[in-house]
Amino acid sequence: MTYLDTAAQFYAEAAETPQVGLCCISTPPLQFPDLRIPQIMQEMNYGCGTTIHPTELTGAPTVLYIGVGGGLEALQFAYFCRRSGAVIAVDPVAEMRNAASRNLQVAAQENPWFKLDFVKILEGNAFSLPIPDASVDVVAQNCLFNIFEAADLDQALAEAYRVLKPNGRLIMSDPIATRPIPIHLQADERLRAMCLSGAMTYDQYTQHLVKAGFGQVEVRAKRPYRLLDAHSFNLEQPLLLESLDTVSYKVAIAQDGACIFTGKTAIYHGQQEFLDDRAGHILFRGNPLAVCDKTANKLSLQFPQEVIITDSTWHYNGGGCC
Repeated sequence: MTYLDTAAQFYAEAAETPQVGLCCISTPPLQFPDLRIPQIMQEMNYGCGTTIHPTELTGAPTVLYIGVGGGLEALQFAYFCRRSGAVIAVDPVAEMRNAASRNLQVAAQENPWFKLDFVKILEGNAFSLPIPDASVDVVAQNCLFNIFEAADLDQALAEAYRVLKPNGRLIMSDPIATRPIPIHLQADERLRAMCLSGAMTYDQYTQHLVKAGFGQVEVRAKRPYRLLDAHSFNLEQPLLLESLDTVSYKVAIAQDGACIFTGKTAIYHGQQEFLDDRAGHILFRGNPLAVCDKTANKLSLQFPQEVIITDSTWHYNGGGCC
């Protein structure tokens, strides 16, 4: 049995018997006007963060959701994309597909605006999506890709890239590790299925996104997720896992590298009214300008006495330039 088989068995059990505390369900799901989330969906909120970012869902996009879970985020996506077939949910576990279908029927009874045909649930997996090339505006996954080993993660990201339209968005929420996870924990298939031992570091995680071809990555949130204590996990010292929400865009990678936004700003404080770095960035004196990490580094090296670079907030919501 491979780690993927173990994960499938684990989530088949979780579909039949909701496991409160399996992931970070102590954090309540996002609430929106006229959206009622059935209690069963809240109990099956098997995710570490959220992929629901309203600014990415304007214009009723077509959304592909990988790993339907209890149907919570499929319902939330449908809230923004109210048309037949707007949300396509793919899951390899029959028990989870069945549970999500039942939960969505409950949601239809509690939400007059929601129609069951807004969400289409398909059998499939992240490595071979049953979707044509360049056919969806958004691909999303919550707390699934982190269980993959490196080669499988690359294949899943390549599939997401394939089915996205140009300028489409990959919205993800996964645990990351504040330092490399020891091999003995990575090899524990059940811990990996529980989203506790497969997490990569932030640098490794973002490098895989860029390797897949995504030219712009935006970090929407980074927050504590779980602590692996030294006693229970045979560690020399506790290891903190964090929840990372990102939006990656299917745009070309610039010659000088991808743009990764983590909430940094550049502030010019020289004698002139503005600073032109001759690379497409104009900084007006005293006004913070959101910049990607690559540009922040270049400005700090080029104008060390005239530009202040603020720390990453890890909560970037658009604006600025790279």
